[in-house]
Amino acid sequence: MALQTWLIYLLAVIGLSLSPGPNGLLALSHGALYGWRKTLYTILGGCLGFVVIIALSMFGIGALLKASLFWLTALKWLGGAYLVWLGIQLWRSPPIGSTSQPAAAPRSAPLLFRQGALAAVSNPKVILFFVAFLPQFIDPARSLLVQFAVLAGTFAVVELSVELLVASLASRISLWLARVGRRFNQGCGAIFIAIGVALPLRG
Repeated sequence: MALQTWLIYLLAVIGLSLSPGPNGLLALSHGALYGWRKTLYTILGGCLGFVVIIALSMFGIGALLKASLFWLTALKWLGGAYLVWLGIQLWRSPPIGSTSQPAAAPRSAPLLFRQGALAAVSNPKVILFFVAFLPQFIDPARSLLVQFAVLAGTFAVVELSVELLVASLASRISLWLARVGRRFNQGCGAIFIAIGVALPLRG
């Protein structure tokens, strides 16, 4: 890949990572609840999920989703249902800083990792975005595997950096979040629920 093409891709990826989405919101809420070190597992799970989506898009599975209304509809409903479930879990979480719950409901690293990964792969809109986005940066005359490594690696590094920054900022304002209490959790949960409801209903 030419350096100029990669730089354009890098700028586009930075813009995408800075835009609000389920994984960024998850990094924010987990960063506030558990601190950035534990949230790193959530972020790594999300990055793996995005790499899987990029692989599916680049190697042709995305074309199947575009062509098949049934599978696209099924993924929309499954992804929406998961995001609604995740939103309900966040809504019901104890207030940050609450002493009435033991250790603010600590989560295991595998569970946090799994939540991050599922939040990424459960959104078929992301798959369709990459199907439309990646071909602009693929050179058919070069190795697809090498280009996948470059494109996916770049995206993963940028996404990791942005979400880690979000999680770090969330942990620093934890005292303010403790005052806000349950309303913060309910606000994050409501956004997840809204995204999950809108996902299968949008065309």
